[in-house]
Amino acid sequence: MDLAIVWFVIIAVLWTGYFVLEGFDFGVGMLMSLLPRGDAAHREKERRVLVNSIGPVWDGNEVWLITAVGATFAAFPEWYATLLSGFYLPLLAILVALIVRGVAFEYRGKISDAVWARRCDIAIQVGSWAPAILWGVLFANLVRGVQLDDAHQYVGGLAALFNPFALLGGLTTLVLFLLHGTVFVALKTDGAIRARARRFAGVLTVVALAVAGVWAGWTQTAFAPAWTWAVVIVGGLALIGVLRTNRAGREGYAFGLSAVTIIAAVVLMFGSMFPDVLPGLDGGSALSIAEAASTPYTLTILTWVAVVLTPLVILYQGWTYWVFRRRLTVDHIPAPAGLTWKKIKDSAF
Repeated sequence: MDLAIVWFVIIAVLWTGYFVLEGFDFGVGMLMSLLPRGDAAHREKERRVLVNSIGPVWDGNEVWLITAVGATFAAFPEWYATLLSGFYLPLLAILVALIVRGVAFEYRGKISDAVWARRCDIAIQVGSWAPAILWGVLFANLVRGVQLDDAHQYVGGLAALFNPFALLGGLTTLVLFLLHGTVFVALKTDGAIRARARRFAGVLTVVALAVAGVWAGWTQTAFAPAWTWAVVIVGGLALIGVLRTNRAGREGYAFGLSAVTIIAAVVLMFGSMFPDVLPGLDGGSALSIAEAASTPYTLTILTWVAVVLTPLVILYQGWTYWVFRRRLTVDHIPAPAGLTWKKIKDSAF
């Protein structure tokens, strides 16, 4: 049971890493039509700045998702089976969105045509907005509890997943990821787009305080243990810190505090689930950590593998961020040869 709890914590850490790192990727993708300004050619340059800001790291960030799902399969096979079968359609929608988004990132610059670039931008946005909402919906259901039968199979149906609490959870992750991405843009760019990102981040911080505050309060009063009040307070203080440091132009501190807010949200979610991996709805049948866990021998092997490989992955990813740490501006973006911007109307898109 001790190793099972350790692996429950490890999986929570993996999801934390995914939401912190992929969260700003989603945020940058959602900004593709919200942040760029100017004429059509200048907007394209600013979009390319946004894409280039996450270009070296976005695919590496998704490794955390693969690892989290793989660890769940190995350490908690019954949790994996129930979760992926019961939440099949929303998870399929997330997977398709991530695939479309990845293809758009990779192939956006392969064809020098404005219409092609615009279609790729739409794909990037859809592939960012959809997971940002659906991940919140799914994890909010894990906090609230789901309807399971005696064999630990989900029997609630698709519509039951989109209840008011879950929808508010989806809105919360959407706002937090959008804020996280906006602060990242302010940290990673310079010039007019940096100033614009800072102003937008200020507005988003106020929105996040309201939306996340309501969802966290609902979670704390209805589903969470008393100790997670400390987590809620830390998350709220971190958001206030984002507002203050962003206004002062200290984007590094603002980005770190934004990450703290997302970490607090994940701790609140997993703390609310404990000691179950799938709480039962309204006190119904639940799937506990002990019931879902693999054998102690399997968990022991997994622990040694994690001890050896995890530091190597973290070091490599940290090195990647260090190498690509410089700020970007539109001056670094040359106009692509043969790109016909007359095909794009001079609109706000």
